[in-house]
Amino acid sequence: MAVLSRRRRAFTLAGVAALALAASACGSGDSGSGSSNADKPECAPFAQYKVDKTKHVSIYATIRDTEADKLEQSWKQFSDCTNIKIDYEGSGEFETQIKVRSDGGQPPDIAIFPQPGLLGSFAKTNKLKELPAPVKANLDKNWSKDWAKYTTVDGKVYGVPLGANVKSLVWYSPGLFKEKGWKVPTTWDEMIKLSDDIAASGIQAWCAGIESGDATGWPATDWIEDIVLRDQGPDVYDQWVNHTIPFNDPKIFSAAERAASILKNPKYVGNPKTIVTTSFQEAGLPVKDKKCGMHRQANFYSNQWPKGTNVGPDGDVYAFYFPPVDPSKGKPVLMAGEFVSAFSDRDEVVKVQTYLSSGEWANSKAKLGDWISANKSLDVSLVQGTIDKLSVQILQDPATVARFDGSDQMPAQVGSKSFWTGMTDWINGTKDTKQTLDYIESTWPK
Repeated sequence: MAVLSRRRRAFTLAGVAALALAASACGSGDSGSGSSNADKPECAPFAQYKVDKTKHVSIYATIRDTEADKLEQSWKQFSDCTNIKIDYEGSGEFETQIKVRSDGGQPPDIAIFPQPGLLGSFAKTNKLKELPAPVKANLDKNWSKDWAKYTTVDGKVYGVPLGANVKSLVWYSPGLFKEKGWKVPTTWDEMIKLSDDIAASGIQAWCAGIESGDATGWPATDWIEDIVLRDQGPDVYDQWVNHTIPFNDPKIFSAAERAASILKNPKYVGNPKTIVTTSFQEAGLPVKDKKCGMHRQANFYSNQWPKGTNVGPDGDVYAFYFPPVDPSKGKPVLMAGEFVSAFSDRDEVVKVQTYLSSGEWANSKAKLGDWISANKSLDVSLVQGTIDKLSVQILQDPATVARFDGSDQMPAQVGSKSFWTGMTDWINGTKDTKQTLDYIESTWPK
């Protein structure tokens, strides 16, 4: 997790031969015009993006493992048909390394930012390129104005959304619940009663893990954000994120204490300190083995289950909506997503940006599963998997009160630094709730 490494591929001779055939089919050699591309039916949709000679575009992001494999697969045909080779690198140290690379004069051509606040810090220092006209046109066509505002700095737009996710989910084992006669809770009080019942049965009620390399602590920030929405409502949430009330406001203290009633409760989680050393990827796996009752994590956690895991209402694992404290106030939902922004404006870079902001790419990615987007041109019928469909249903529910991930909107020195480290110390027990919130508030830029 803590070692930065470029994703590599080892090909067998058969694999090399297959790639050679694919390159020949789409005219994607390292030299020549590739003029035969236009004659290939499978390459016709990519004609507007084609370049005469092979060009390379580097993309850097936080997306790794299975998710990265699918991301690379989603643009393979585009790459084969256009002579634009995408050099992708995913890292658990993105938030730290993107600044190191930029300051060192070696930024990637394109970065996929999971935090609008971090993206904004680069835009404010003139490191990023304003969206080119074709990308801005796709943004206006395919996303609501709410999405555009997350990457707008001083009236200029620097990023376009990529994927989306729903974070307000709780994973569980339908089989275990059936065996024990437990029902999926629909309110906060029902969920706490269920937690007590699971703990009384001798099974750990909740499992959690916040270790994530240089990004350790981020899963705990999601807990706080989700509970601020439930404990205090969307208006207070907006005030908190925009710092019109301080980070250590009594209302935020109340929400953090509600989170502590689960995350720092030995009755529910065992030794809370183990949460700090348990990786995000491994944290929920005990649910499948029926050794843990519940794991609060986003829809993208479906990529972490072992191969062959049946995800569904009657499967090995499934998820339910993280219930509200007061159902009469609607269904608060914490959501997030990624944004594509560029450090370069070369022609081939603009073409990759344009393709990634298109409905065509969104549909290509959706077909691979374990992915959703707020792209209006996405054909919802192509969305794969029960969890992704559930996530789309939640987002489309008229009762849903959605808010974008708070830490991702906060200034980078808070949202992807002090909030993370503060939550880590909080769970570790080195700081209590007041000390933690006071510390994070002290780091907010003046």
